[in-house]
Amino acid sequence: MATADYGLKIGTVAQQSGLPVKTIRYYADLGLLTTVMGRSPKGYRLFSAAVFARLAFIKRAQSLGLSLEDIGKILSVRDQGTLPCGVIRELLEAQLQEINQQMAALTILKGELQGILSGWQDFSDQPQPPSTICPNLQ
Repeated sequence: MATADYGLKIGTVAQQSGLPVKTIRYYADLGLLTTVMGRSPKGYRLFSAAVFARLAFIKRAQSLGLSLEDIGKILSVRDQGTLPCGVIRELLEAQLQEINQQMAALTILKGELQGILSGWQDFSDQPQPPSTICPNLQ
């Protein structure tokens, strides 16, 4: 239920954002949602409408590979009144560098796998010592 006086209950935020209540609670516990206005008389967390922009940002940042820790740093800068674009750029550049390193490692692994498979032999009719698990990999 939402009212101007009390804000939005977590169930309403979950329904409108498409995120599970558990996820919203987790984000709030991590300090990512400073849009928590407090608690209702019955103890429910109450959020301002600004929570939706914050949740959308978190979702977008995660889709770009940023960790919740990194997102927390970004939001902390914003909460201090500064646009965190410089911080975001540095994090995205680091993410891109990590992806490039992973791609290089995967290219090497792909070549190794192709080499193993191109020379693959069926040793099922040949006796092998008990210490041999698969001659193709040893």
